[in-house]
Amino acid sequence: SPAMELPPGHLPAARAAAVAVGYLRYLRGGPARGLELRELRRARRQDIDDVGHKYCLELELEDVLDKDSTVTCTAEVLYHLGSKSSAPDVQVTVQGELRSTEEADKEFYHRIRSLEKELVAENIPDSHGNVPPELEPIHLLAWAASGYITWQNSTENTKLHLAQVKHVRQVKRSDEDLQFDFVVLLHEMVSQEVLPWEVTVLWHPQHGARVSQCHAVGAGR
Repeated sequence: SPAMELPPGHLPAARAAAVAVGYLRYLRGGPARGLELRELRRARRQDIDDVGHKYCLELELEDVLDKDSTVTCTAEVLYHLGSKSSAPDVQVTVQGELRSTEEADKEFYHRIRSLEKELVAENIPDSHGNVPPELEPIHLLAWAASGYITWQNSTENTKLHLAQVKHVRQVKRSDEDLQFDFVVLLHEMVSQEVLPWEVTVLWHPQHGARVSQCHAVGAGR
């Protein structure tokens, strides 16, 4: 069927945009870059027979560490019909250049590598919404990881949002990667449920963030 224009305030379009931003946040985010949606400029939906619903989006994103730095991107999000288990297919094209994080990434990497004891922290942000400056990179890594969870676990009827890092523990490794084991609280905006997820993130300045494992906690515990 032909694509149908959706008004900007259309909720399913906003949910699809959250998936696209989550995907991009995982792909391009890190300890020195957090991408968030500034504006959903345009959305179209196409119902593809026996396949699913495809949303075509035009987004404007901003870098949380540099509010003046915005990029536009186009995204396609395809939700598969009747499938709860397969992640939506996402394709994103970024127009323009993202601010370089090379220096900040190196600095963070060497700071963590030189710690005497592995980093451990909890409740980021705290109950007043504050994130200590030295934990901002950790918070942004959790944000990248929650982007992965959002992409992998969203349906047309959900919208996931990182509420808090409940706990984070650095794990020493024999290779070059940094490893952080997170417990993150994700707020599902439609049902208003808040669920803890355990997620392990590997990070290296050359390779970016990779989620090596993640699962929701507490179901049936």
